[in-house]
Amino acid sequence: MGHLIYGVAPAIQIDDWGLLHLQAVIMTKIRRNESFSFNWDDEPRVGGDESSAAPAQHGSVWISKSSSLYFSYDGPRDRPLNREWLEELSRVASGTTGLRLVPEPE
Repeated sequence: MGHLIYGVAPAIQIDDWGLLHLQAVIMTKIRRNESFSFNWDDEPRVGGDESSAAPAQHGSVWISKSSSLYFSYDGPRDRPLNREWLEELSRVASGTTGLRLVPEPE
């Protein structure tokens, strides 16, 4: 299970495969000096123990080139990214609702 840590807020827990794709999209937008919101609803979980019976988490953060982000992974990152998923995440990030982890296209 990977983590996205935003400033001093609790870590947002995201599976490694999804986080790899989010990182690629986030870093591309930051390189282009594009600010955007990142939103989550139910998944990913925020902070705490993954096995706990905590209620679903919801939240939103504003990401800009001045944001302090740290990406942490539990597993290897050696497989090629899904180009279709990257394109879909980029499209969503540029929309009015901001970036969120949408399901991976098959």
